[in-house]
Amino acid sequence: MGYAHVYAHEIMHRGRVPMEPADFVPDWADRPRKAKFHPDAETLPLPESPEPPEQAAGAGRGFTLPLLSGMLRDSYGLTGRRLAVQANTDLAALPHYTHANWSRGTASGGGLYPVSVHWAAGPGGPLAPGLYHYAPHQHGLRRLLTGDVTGEVRSALGPGAGAASAATQYLVLGVKYWQNAFKYNSFSFHAVSMDVGALVQTWRLWASRYGLRIDPVLWFDEERLARLLGVAPEEEGIFAVVPLTWDGAPGAGRPGAAPAPAVTPAPAAPPEATPAAAPAVRHRDVERSRRVIVFETLRRIHEATAGRAADRPAPDALDAAAAFPPRGGDPLPLPAPPAPPVTTRRALRERRSSFGRFDASRPLAAGPFAAALADCAATAYGTEAERPGGPPLTSLYAFVNHVEGIAPGAYAYDPAAHTLRLRVPGPPGSFLQRNYFLSNYNLEQAGAVIVPTVRTTAVLDAVGDRGYRLVGATIGAVAQTFYTTAAAFGLGAGVALGFDNISYREELGLTGTDEAPLLIMLLGHDRPRPADFRHEIA
Repeated sequence: MGYAHVYAHEIMHRGRVPMEPADFVPDWADRPRKAKFHPDAETLPLPESPEPPEQAAGAGRGFTLPLLSGMLRDSYGLTGRRLAVQANTDLAALPHYTHANWSRGTASGGGLYPVSVHWAAGPGGPLAPGLYHYAPHQHGLRRLLTGDVTGEVRSALGPGAGAASAATQYLVLGVKYWQNAFKYNSFSFHAVSMDVGALVQTWRLWASRYGLRIDPVLWFDEERLARLLGVAPEEEGIFAVVPLTWDGAPGAGRPGAAPAPAVTPAPAAPPEATPAAAPAVRHRDVERSRRVIVFETLRRIHEATAGRAADRPAPDALDAAAAFPPRGGDPLPLPAPPAPPVTTRRALRERRSSFGRFDASRPLAAGPFAAALADCAATAYGTEAERPGGPPLTSLYAFVNHVEGIAPGAYAYDPAAHTLRLRVPGPPGSFLQRNYFLSNYNLEQAGAVIVPTVRTTAVLDAVGDRGYRLVGATIGAVAQTFYTTAAAFGLGAGVALGFDNISYREELGLTGTDEAPLLIMLLGHDRPRPADFRHEIA
């Protein structure tokens, strides 16, 4: 049993046994920047493109620079300023421009956005081959290295990466731990794993509207990629590599196109020769904080999940960690999910957290509630370790407060039959509020609270400690789907981690199983006519 099992146990019990350091207080005056900063790097602006007709601009052929720019803007780029009156604890600081909270299409724990996006651009693309960092505040690309390094990425992916080995363009996702750990210390690894999944799911939702695929690779030589990006492995984890099919490349989806040539990864250089021979960026990130703290728990879970990172599991390894069949009372049919009334891009631009603005006087309609359940159940992280068509890793439970036509209670969702099965009858509001630790939500006012679970220890047993990153990213992907669906239907939404996980396991009758409730997702109507700041006319 690896250290990831220990960390998973501490995460599940942190509502009752605080994680060390229990007395930690963030130094907000010395907080890090909200994005990486390369002061000497050239920044190339990305084109601002209006939303093209869906299924037309890409039409499954491949990405173009305007499409990639739009996907980055609508996922991690700054799309508006948040200054609505709400119940979160940081409201007093937000009117000051230096503390402004800028909205993005992707959700992030604490609104910290610690994921760094690098583009390894190879031949056949719109830019000179090289390594670029996406600068979200400028919506541009910082050139960190000139020259084709995609061969180095392919070598890091190693054998068994499938179609990813034939790509000439890659997005590489890293997490600079201090951007989150300065606030959440040992808990931060759990949060940033979800952040990566949320970002990848935003890309998948966005790209699918144009017939394009997003298939992240999770197992690779992490140390080799960290060296390429010029980051200290103990300070930044490399969490995913996303190959891109580029328009105009051989076999990029055009009718009758020849298949892409097979690319054989270059053999890895001997360990003693690799550091001298391998390319690495010259421009390095400059830290703002004068004091960077190393948390022992964070260091250990990073080492555990980075170790043996290139040992890719068998395609069917995760079958042993599949979600259990839903259990409960007689099935309660749900209405067919209605079609979302707005586009994915508009939903991402309007996504936000409700933070205490739920209004129980208007019950939640059963249709959008059913759509949220169906969309979340269909969500997977989609890595090379997850067999296409294989069993899901997540189960969904719903605490119903105020939903039209559904009696209050706790239910298990059956995605195959699109029904609910009663687990606990009666209004759940008292339980929900009693086991929530923060003051920014009244959970009883939400129409429903949806809870995704994963058999965390079964995943770790099946694929090793690196599977903890897969668990977190899977839950993060579900959360992003939830937010996007809620925004598409004009509903209030909120996702929270500050609850007693063990109490939820007990309430849902999951004691004795390895199902881990890792997130709560609140859905309902917000109060009408909220006070807000019109940043676009300021």
